[in-house]
Amino acid sequence: MTPELAPSLASAEGDTAAPGASGRKGQVAPEVTPEVAPEVTPSLASAEGDTAAPGASGRKGRVPWVVGVSGASGTSYARSVLLGLLSAGYPVDLIVSRAARLTLLDETGLVWHDGDAYLQAWLGRGGDVRFWGPADLAGGPSSGSYPSRGMVVVPASTASVAGIAQGLSKDLLQRAADVALKERRALVVVPRETPFGRSTLVHLLTLHDAGAVVLPASPGFYGAPQSVQQLVDFVAGKVLDVLGVEHDLARRWTGELGAGRREQGRSARPGGP
Repeated sequence: MTPELAPSLASAEGDTAAPGASGRKGQVAPEVTPEVAPEVTPSLASAEGDTAAPGASGRKGRVPWVVGVSGASGTSYARSVLLGLLSAGYPVDLIVSRAARLTLLDETGLVWHDGDAYLQAWLGRGGDVRFWGPADLAGGPSSGSYPSRGMVVVPASTASVAGIAQGLSKDLLQRAADVALKERRALVVVPRETPFGRSTLVHLLTLHDAGAVVLPASPGFYGAPQSVQQLVDFVAGKVLDVLGVEHDLARRWTGELGAGRREQGRSARPGGP
């Protein structure tokens, strides 16, 4: 039987997971016990770049993108960003918050544990990914001396936005984002909430002023999308653009009105374009 997650974990990050993940009022969703990573203090000593952190790819000089998945709805955005980074050949350090584990269960049916088998089940592929538990405040990304290219928080819940903006560091996701800001590394925050309340708008402005890129999960339609996945990929593509990662997730604007519709029409004809 799959291990289960105590109900208290839903509020541990501070953001609220999708209500009624079980689909029935009053019934607690199947639960996932997050695997807390072992103490990693020794690995911090090796983060200067001389030796790759234990459990990483084993290659000297590994410098990953950190991806934080918070409890907001929209785990499909995180999936698309992860696939884009891995397909481009980048290593990734992944932090899935406690509330995000419930959201993954609700949106995908996946009972998440940190590990390659669960990554394969979610993404349909593996890759150079190191997993950090959200409660592991001694984890590599908690230190500025741990090498990373920067961080993406996708999706970003309003609680994670507030925690990062105020420097609360309530869990490793928030701390890693704070590290990205203080080290002047790239930080992209992808809020999916709508509408925004005043406090969230203030927090987003604070993040912008601190150097983060606020990138709402707001897809464009000029590429004539034909599926939900294409809308998701548009947002993921914008994230990768900010990071400077090459991709082919979405049609780009060409300056020609109706180009997306015409291209879609040609590809729909027998025999293709």
